[in-house]
Amino acid sequence: MDSLIAASARALAAGDALGALQRVALRDDPPALALRGIAMAQLGDYPRARELLRRAARGFGAREELARARCVVAEAEVALAMRDLGGSPRSLAAAAATLEARGDHANALHARLVAVHRLLLLGRIEEAGAALSRLDARGLPPALTAVAGLAAAEVALRSLRTKPARAALDRAHEAAERAGIPALLAEVVEARTALDRPAARHIHAGHERPLRLDEIETLLAAGTLIVDACRRGLRTGDAWFPLVRRPVLFALVRALAEGWPGDVDRDALIMRAFRSRHPDETHRVRLRVEIGRLRKLVAPLAGIEATVRGFALVPRVRRGVVVLVPPIDGEQASLQALLADGAAWSTSALALALGASQRTVQRALVELEAAGRVRSNGRARAQRWLAPPLTGFTTILLLPTAFSPE
Repeated sequence: MDSLIAASARALAAGDALGALQRVALRDDPPALALRGIAMAQLGDYPRARELLRRAARGFGAREELARARCVVAEAEVALAMRDLGGSPRSLAAAAATLEARGDHANALHARLVAVHRLLLLGRIEEAGAALSRLDARGLPPALTAVAGLAAAEVALRSLRTKPARAALDRAHEAAERAGIPALLAEVVEARTALDRPAARHIHAGHERPLRLDEIETLLAAGTLIVDACRRGLRTGDAWFPLVRRPVLFALVRALAEGWPGDVDRDALIMRAFRSRHPDETHRVRLRVEIGRLRKLVAPLAGIEATVRGFALVPRVRRGVVVLVPPIDGEQASLQALLADGAAWSTSALALALGASQRTVQRALVELEAAGRVRSNGRARAQRWLAPPLTGFTTILLLPTAFSPE
């Protein structure tokens, strides 16, 4: 490694992308191409960064397996920054194994952290947590320690465990300060503010107030029956009944929970569940069928009793019923939450993260664009969608989570 390559690498490690480019900008040998690619990624020019990293990987010879593996890891990180989630994770896993076998433990851990980040973007929280638990971050550079702490904090936050999340963020903040990389420190500071922002609105007996994540965790620990309109399900304690794929049943149980402790009129339930303002006998028959399905599904948590004018929710627990609703209204709340990270998403990546069809996501994006909430750049396959940050609250509960099949 010559002196210019070494100096450029040190500049990149310190977060000085322009300083790195000044040393290797006019060189086309594979090590310089790799460093230029990483520098361009730090400056936000991801397409150019990906091109340079691919050229560098092709330029390294058959005996330079370690260098090629590092290029694969860097390209995978660029792909995540571009929200290109459709690629196979096998090449990244193979690169991590190569790095580990060759003694490059820091870059091997970096590769596995990139894989964890991909799982988090796809909402596969349990897999991400399991992958993190297998990592040994002792003795690593401060920057990687901070990245590992951020990943651990996100897993904890998405699982509504605020104390472990706060501890992980404290470790990440200390490591980021030691690393001296402003962008990394800013990311940690932004993540810490999520703990103090409202994450949902609490509706109980007709009254509404904002809740932070720690308050939601306390509510869950109290054993209250919660109708969660953020993640579309019913929960009490550790019991969770997802209804994300059964929108009619969720609409009914939410209406019943909002009307608790009283009952809800049949016509009001028909309007909420079937969106019909002029109910007839067929709607009432369908309502009885859907109430029967809901009654069977939620039997371990609550009963549903018929009254003279409609139906009433009767929880098995004594602590009552609470409805958690998103901090923002609308059917596209999860879509807005994904776009609020400031990255440019493709329609296919959004569909993959949300577990929806591209056509459904495209329709929702068109509606949001007409309302001025998102904007697009490019056309056809190059089209990307962006949205301004959602300030004043955290979107943790709105981010997609891969639930087990119902």
